Amino acid sequence: MMRAPWFWREKTLAARAVALGLAPLAALYDAGQRARWRMTTPKRAPVPVICIGNATLGGVGKTPFAMALKDLLGGDAVHFLTRGYGGSLHGPLRVHPSTHDASEVGDEALVLARYGTTWVAKNRPAGASAAAKAGAECIIMDDGFQNPTIKKTVSVLLIDATGADGNEKTFPAGPYREPLERARARADIVVYVGDDAGAAANTAKNNNTPFAAWLEPNNPPERTRVVAFSGIGKPQKFYKTLAAAGFEIAKTASFSDHHRFSDQDLFALARLAAAKGAPLITTEKDYARLPDDFRADVLVFPVTMQINQPALLVETIQATIARETP
Repeated sequence: MMRAPWFWREKTLAARAVALGLAPLAALYDAGQRARWRMTTPKRAPVPVICIGNATLGGVGKTPFAMALKDLLGGDAVHFLTRGYGGSLHGPLRVHPSTHDASEVGDEALVLARYGTTWVAKNRPAGASAAAKAGAECIIMDDGFQNPTIKKTVSVLLIDATGADGNEKTFPAGPYREPLERARARADIVVYVGDDAGAAANTAKNNNTPFAAWLEPNNPPERTRVVAFSGIGKPQKFYKTLAAAGFEIAKTASFSDHHRFSDQDLFALARLAAAKGAPLITTEKDYARLPDDFRADVLVFPVTMQINQPALLVETIQATIARETP
């Protein structure tokens, strides 16, 4: 995935001028999206599908939210379904971390598969059917909010509560896959994801939704001086979380989302760590894309998604499923 261009984030006159120049292309992109929705009849899966999505390109925490939701719903009969972005295999197939790698199924699928049964399928309805045949009674779909091919029983929209979503323009003028208000209107549940509990809850309250979420370290390595690197949607959020957890960051190295690390990249990172006299540290998703022989020298910083009103969230999901299930 491409790295976010500078004019998406900045509020300068030059940035506004570039976005304005791209407005016609953004209008065409949006028209194409709307036409696809009109011309596609979504297929209903054999079991309820809970879609976790967002309105922007780049990360807001969909994968950790999906894992947190599985913990709340409980049971082996809750399966994950993902497109397998960055992977070569089309599926439908069940992901096995011991035999698959990120080049085949994508980094998100590998992370999810360590938490529960995970399916990769470019064709989402086919993936849902395969999961149901294998015993799934409920499916949590990581991403796919803008995919019209599958009927979502519950649509959960995650919104960045930190205001880091740039200029709020539609791609390519900005980072939005679709206008935010259209996405909100299609969502059954809206969750604001912030840097901490208080900030997330305040933003949620100000936007008339009860649900807020935030990331917290989950058994992190011993705090030390580190060289942090990341190829996720918003690497600065990772670095900020590291610093808040007490790590001293000697240097950072950022890559595009889902970046495939080349030998040259790995050599440069190893040299940087040696020059700074500090170990490398990265996210679970990035760690999943590293070759086995490089992982031994890299610390991984796991996080978990916390939700402010978990019981109410489960109750709302169950009520929506009951209402939407024929």
